[in-house]
Amino acid sequence: MVKKPPGTHKPAAQARAASAAPQLSEKQCKHLRGLAHELKPVIRVGSAGLTETLAAETARALHDHELIKVKAGGGDREARDTLFAELAQRTGSALVHRIGNVAVLYRPRADLARILIPDA
Repeated sequence: MVKKPPGTHKPAAQARAASAAPQLSEKQCKHLRGLAHELKPVIRVGSAGLTETLAAETARALHDHELIKVKAGGGDREARDTLFAELAQRTGSALVHRIGNVAVLYRPRADLARILIPDA
């Protein structure tokens, strides 16, 4: 196994986070909430919380689906809100909606957008 010097390897989640999160209008958020209503959570946050692996898996799921639900365990509401905001920031996605333990994240694909959202 070849070790790379520190600072030369950038995890995929950090590379994607460099791109800015999409700015959505209220009309666009409402449309995306409607699409997300029937979705099941794709990512479940475990007891370890927000780890690099979780951020990378979320980025991969966003690449595959564009619109996903993330479910976090019970506990402190403020801690969940912080976790969802941090996850959205790390993955370069928009936090469309949060209700209870579930958040909806959206990040369009640059090469092949599947979800068409209305103009702002």
